Amino acid sequence: MKQSLQLKIGQQLTMTPQLQQAIRLLQLSTLDLQQEIQEALDSNPLLEVDEEQDNAETDTEKQDSSSDQERVRDTEHTTATEEQDSWDDSSSEEGWNEQIPVELATDSQWDDTFQHQSSPGPERDSDWDPGDNDSTEEDLQDHLLWQLNLTPMSDNDRMVALALIDAVDADGYLRTSIEEVLEHFQQSEPQLFADSEIDEIEAVLHRVQQFDPAGVCARDLSECLLLQLRQLPESTPLLGDAMRLVRDHLNLLGSHDYRTLMRRLRLKEESLQQVIGLIQTLNPKPGTLISSEPPEYVIPDVIVRKIQGQWNVSLNAEASPRLKINTQYADLIRRADNSADNTYLKNHLQEARWFLKSLLSRNETLLKVATEIVARQIDFFEEGEEGMKPMVLHDIAEAVDMHESTISRVTTQKYMHTPRGIFELKYFFSSHVSTSDGGAASSTAIRALIKKLVSNENTAKPLSDNKIAQLLKEQGINVARRTVAKYREAMNIPPSNERKRLV
Repeated sequence: MKQSLQLKIGQQLTMTPQLQQAIRLLQLSTLDLQQEIQEALDSNPLLEVDEEQDNAETDTEKQDSSSDQERVRDTEHTTATEEQDSWDDSSSEEGWNEQIPVELATDSQWDDTFQHQSSPGPERDSDWDPGDNDSTEEDLQDHLLWQLNLTPMSDNDRMVALALIDAVDADGYLRTSIEEVLEHFQQSEPQLFADSEIDEIEAVLHRVQQFDPAGVCARDLSECLLLQLRQLPESTPLLGDAMRLVRDHLNLLGSHDYRTLMRRLRLKEESLQQVIGLIQTLNPKPGTLISSEPPEYVIPDVIVRKIQGQWNVSLNAEASPRLKINTQYADLIRRADNSADNTYLKNHLQEARWFLKSLLSRNETLLKVATEIVARQIDFFEEGEEGMKPMVLHDIAEAVDMHESTISRVTTQKYMHTPRGIFELKYFFSSHVSTSDGGAASSTAIRALIKKLVSNENTAKPLSDNKIAQLLKEQGINVARRTVAKYREAMNIPPSNERKRLV
């Protein structure tokens, strides 16, 4: 075999470090991007925050409030003058003569004549921090333990109560049986609970069930609602019927079998409606009143406003700080100098330029994609969800001349602030559903129509999935009954038999 040299022309995509950094920044959320920027600021001395731009934005706000501040200062000066005059009038010359000597020595100090008095207040250590007194969020167990500490109990009962409180979940329900609690203590503390019985554990459970919130430590929904009804005043109308319904016929209420309920409780339709209204005032998850998860805040990347009849798209300036090259360090770089310090500055300057270019590319791509989304979904911003147009990633990719994978990265964990709320960019993409005139409707718009039909239905005769499909067909949208059922379940709307209510 003879060896020879050949030339070949071809194209190959090379993932340079700069391209990898740009792709990584593109798919980061706002919070992750802020963390990435902070890490870059900490590791690269050539990067710094552009505070001049931020100060320029706040100058207009300061100028707007300057006139108000001048009026406030004039008012304070006038008030202070009046107070000083009143103080001078009310102060007697004898009192001042007793405190201040007529003549002071030329070499005397003010501290020699008057002693400083410490301002009233608690003494604080030098390492005291103002945030030390900030209260932490209290969960359900802490709330129950606080009440347990105020309740007189024997040592054994307190141990049982602690075990019961520990077994309460976030909704306020007891997730273990009293038999298991008794068995646990008989095995772990046989000398104390060898002769204990179920009734003793049950008695402690009843004590804990009287704690706040009402209905806590219940073993099922029926007991939870019954505990809340027992704490209502005895003069509450139809209280006995409500307790009987919750205790014996809760399954019939869940299946909306009102005819059987009226026959079992021997109530008329109007009275049964009042009983159900009383039960609906109760909380099926009492633990949620105490144990609340900390709120999660969403920082929008894009802001959409309607200015002079036109929808304007802009990036959120507060989403990430503005960066720039540190000119002082950049001026220290010398050409044709291979020293370690100069090489260090050169490398970090190049990294800083790459980072700024990647950030600029991310912002430009995000703004371009968001602008195209708004242009295609004008009806949504004008009319709401019913005006949503069908749109997929390929449509935006063709419009902005990018790959679908790039559009997917841009629209993931990126949020848009609109007059109708904050939405993820992924929200504006939906599948196509054919219409009778040969067009296409968005699945989001169909969900909105289904929700509107259900909200306006007659609760005595709710619409079935087949009837909803027929009503949508009359509006030109061809959807099967199975599709309606799928969309309805996705919106957590119960079926027609569970939506039935008394008139």
